[in-house]
Amino acid sequence: MITTTITSDLVRGALELERTAHGLLPHRLPARARAQSTDGQLAMAEAQPAGVRVVLRTAATTVELDVLPTKTAYAGVPQRPDGVYDLLVDGLLTAQATADGGNVLTVDMATGASATTPGPVATVRFTGLPDGVKDVQIWLPHNEITQLVALRTDAPVDPAPTGDRRVWLHHGSSISHGSNAASPSTTWPALAASLGGVDLVNLGFGGGAMLDPFTARAMRDTPADLISVKIGINLVNGDVMRLRAFGPAVHGFLDTIREGRPTTPLLVVSPILCPIHEDAPGPSLPDLSGLAEGKVVFRAAGEPGPGKLTLTAIRDELARIVALRAADDPNLHHLDGRVLYGDADAADLPLPDRLHPDAAAHRRMGQRFAEHVFGSAGAFA
Repeated sequence: MITTTITSDLVRGALELERTAHGLLPHRLPARARAQSTDGQLAMAEAQPAGVRVVLRTAATTVELDVLPTKTAYAGVPQRPDGVYDLLVDGLLTAQATADGGNVLTVDMATGASATTPGPVATVRFTGLPDGVKDVQIWLPHNEITQLVALRTDAPVDPAPTGDRRVWLHHGSSISHGSNAASPSTTWPALAASLGGVDLVNLGFGGGAMLDPFTARAMRDTPADLISVKIGINLVNGDVMRLRAFGPAVHGFLDTIREGRPTTPLLVVSPILCPIHEDAPGPSLPDLSGLAEGKVVFRAAGEPGPGKLTLTAIRDELARIVALRAADDPNLHHLDGRVLYGDADAADLPLPDRLHPDAAAHRRMGQRFAEHVFGSAGAFA
């Protein structure tokens, strides 16, 4: 087996690689942005490598990746399944694996307290790959912090060429992050990117799509051919602002992106259907009564009031803002999120916890996004 040093030219989808005592930790926000937030939820989410993959060209038939995962557990809840590693050969999902061991971050959902228990490095091993030179991608678990420790193969490796594929930079909530998707290459953004023939940089952060200025600056400074922002659900989840603040915050977020990407196709996507928050404001609170069985559902805990944000109000305001700005910005586009998941989908594939789509809904959303956005009449045609 040949050991190859893991360098930035072998990793795609991360904005930064932090050198740790064990190896490389992919980040989806740069250090300057991370320093401007004290939110532990965002810190965990941006370090979970949704959309991050190790990419190489090789004739190897065996690939080993040493990793140090940090798995998230919740006090009083049955252990969650280990994160999945997807191996793609020439773009096709060929094998899957999980990593034993690793650190465990235990979170008490009732109090918010957390503690980390250290664990050992694990090896993810793939064998029986097809003969001949091929492009190999290992998609890291979208829901499990993963430090890259070592790469071994039974033939030499080179960085896979980037070719002429466009880079799609996307920002959104836990739904974009991949919550409840079956695996990292089957989140709806990953599926849409595959169908659209583009390279994905996924800045979907569970609980972290809050119109933060540091996220807008990170997007402004990240090279991209296509940009999308999915806005709304986390603002309602956290009950973080009112309509008076929402409009200017959206304008400011878009203004910042346009400072660095003035003509890049930019798509604003409003929330998918979420029945509990269509007309009821946040915050969203978990019902902890089913924790022992591993079941968590959410409810809308807000009371209606002047200027309070609901998904209906957010969609109306986003449509108004995009129409206003598009008069001077022909590369700015709008998509109603209910095109991706609407009333008929909620009847067919209801949200299991009342907030997040399941694996089948992720597939449907990815296909619909590719059709409506990457299709011949779409914003990213």
